Amino acid sequence: MVYFFLWRASKSTSKFFNKNSCSCRTIFDWTRKEKRIQELELLSHDPKFWDDPQKAGRIMQELETLRSEKADFETLRTSLDDLSSLLAMEGFTEEDQAAAEKEVAALQEKLDAWEWKTLLGGEHDMRSVLLTIRSGAGGVDAQDWAEILLRMYLRYAERQGFATKVLDEARGGEAGIKSATIEIDGAYAYGYLRGEAGIHRLVRLSPFNANNLRQTSFASVEIMPVVDDDTAIEIRPEDLRIDTYRASGAGGQHVNKTESAVRITHIPTGLVAASQSERSQLQNREEAMKMLRSKVLQERIEEQEREKQKLRGEYKSAEWGNQIRSYVLHPYTLVKDHRTGTETSDAQKVLDGDLQPFIESELRYFSKN
Repeated sequence: MVYFFLWRASKSTSKFFNKNSCSCRTIFDWTRKEKRIQELELLSHDPKFWDDPQKAGRIMQELETLRSEKADFETLRTSLDDLSSLLAMEGFTEEDQAAAEKEVAALQEKLDAWEWKTLLGGEHDMRSVLLTIRSGAGGVDAQDWAEILLRMYLRYAERQGFATKVLDEARGGEAGIKSATIEIDGAYAYGYLRGEAGIHRLVRLSPFNANNLRQTSFASVEIMPVVDDDTAIEIRPEDLRIDTYRASGAGGQHVNKTESAVRITHIPTGLVAASQSERSQLQNREEAMKMLRSKVLQERIEEQEREKQKLRGEYKSAEWGNQIRSYVLHPYTLVKDHRTGTETSDAQKVLDGDLQPFIESELRYFSKN
């Protein structure tokens, strides 16, 4: 375990750092990370490693992410050591002090960034994510709201440099979507977005109401980690019901003409996964099975969390009335997270994918609860 001693700048111009007011905090658990790096490097040296290019690509992405984190961490630690040595030197001039103040400000900013980044230490946080949006109460407005949320998360993924893929989508009759599932592929995508699960509430003047009345709409967001084939999620073939149907959406040679879409039901749990994004039934079946494994894993994660919450004496399910965030566009503009208290009046910026302030506050919130 690596520890940093962060010295706070003193108001005194003669003493820049006050070691008596230091705060010692655990910044990174390199025992586990180093072990994971070794495991991945061993896998990458296997002669059959590239026989499955998709799986190999995910492993190399995780390995490079861990290596990059280690390099950044070592650079930051070296900078702190250098600054500590500088401050210990005799004959410290005003010019030296000015330079040190500038360096402290830069290091403080980096340390603040590391502080929230180290909250991404969950067992599945490094995984990619499956995100499902479903329209709720509010009719056509709710379906339109679900599509707005879909765009918001796609824009957020774009800002983060994550790849996205729409796996399943059910369009609304008049506008918007009834539901949609997207895969967001990138390091720590699940860790960043797991706090977004829950009910999202919109208040605005309805564009679908002739009288332009204020309308409240709801949509739910479901978050699941992407599960690799070798993850210990046992699903017996006899527990599955597999249905095929014609895909919906824009026309084409295969869409709406062949039963390429696949829906898989896990009979013991009632969990359902569907895919219609691929051209062939086999590919859609593989995507649906990946989604189903993710759903089973997420159910286990949530059950573990419910047990923890019961021990703490509190638990709230993600039901209507337990919305995690409200987006108000009329009579004023405000986006507010009801768990963390984080809010902004620039609602359009949030809907354009600027979610990082909310996500960082979620990470800190869940680390304390």
